[in-house]
Amino acid sequence: MDAKEFIQKTVTDNPVVLFMKGTAQFPQCGFSGKAVQTLKGAGAKSLVTVNVLDDDEVRQAIKDFSNWPTIPQLYVNGEFIGGSDIVAEMFASGELHQLLNEAP
Repeated sequence: MDAKEFIQKTVTDNPVVLFMKGTAQFPQCGFSGKAVQTLKGAGAKSLVTVNVLDDDEVRQAIKDFSNWPTIPQLYVNGEFIGGSDIVAEMFASGELHQLLNEAP
């Protein structure tokens, strides 16, 4: 399975996926840490994280997959939502809570 297939399978098989630097328990970038905290604050259940620092191919492929140049990247129900700033804006407006409540 190549990196693009791995990404497609991951976002299809899991309702809430965050591609990030580090892990939820040990983020290795401030933006990734902020995204995890925001998602937890919004009540994310069954959050799956993928550490892009573990695989250079996935790290590049996720940028190509979403056509978004930065990490972290959030996917909900297979749909690309955005990066850390967008997640924070959606949290502030209440949109993130609603989106996560709709995820299985």
